[in-house]
Amino acid sequence: MNSADNPSPRLLGDTSWHDRAACRTTVHDQDDPDLFFPAPDEMDRIRMAKVLCAQCPVRSTCLDAALENGDQDGIRGGMTEEERHPLHRKFQHRLDYARVNAVLAGSDIHLTTAERRAVARAAYQAGTPAEELARLLKVTKAHAQKLYCRTRRQIRNRAVDRHEKTDTGEQFPGSRTTTLAKPSAKAPSHDDLGKAA
Repeated sequence: MNSADNPSPRLLGDTSWHDRAACRTTVHDQDDPDLFFPAPDEMDRIRMAKVLCAQCPVRSTCLDAALENGDQDGIRGGMTEEERHPLHRKFQHRLDYARVNAVLAGSDIHLTTAERRAVARAAYQAGTPAEELARLLKVTKAHAQKLYCRTRRQIRNRAVDRHEKTDTGEQFPGSRTTTLAKPSAKAPSHDDLGKAA
């Protein structure tokens, strides 16, 4: 997301950016009210819509909103339906730590699946109570406890995988040594797992 367009993530339900959109502030509505919903073969209309989008101060916010809402119709954020299709498929894998940090700071914004997992992991590592995680993610306390359980298991499994690689003498990517020292046999505690996501 372009920081000049929107310095902080858009809050859930915030549509105030619509007022700054080029499609709302130009006279195209009177000339062609369906300009942003052309048929795939209407290349002139598509080009005209994209020219307006290129001038729009909230173009990336428009694209984010279309992806967050699953809006696959029309031209949004300067992209046609076909151009946005791959982005829709990959969207739930987006991991923007600025968004994760904004939620951890209390902002009410849309998160992808990957970002929700990152919030749960960071909250778990910070020792945030399950009640607070539930509030941040707008889930029940029981669901937040399940997320913490899953996070704890993933961290433990990752530590076990590292221990197994060490025991077999495998080298970690980027390591300069040929083998790693064998770790102590004790299981990692919550404190051993670090504080940052």
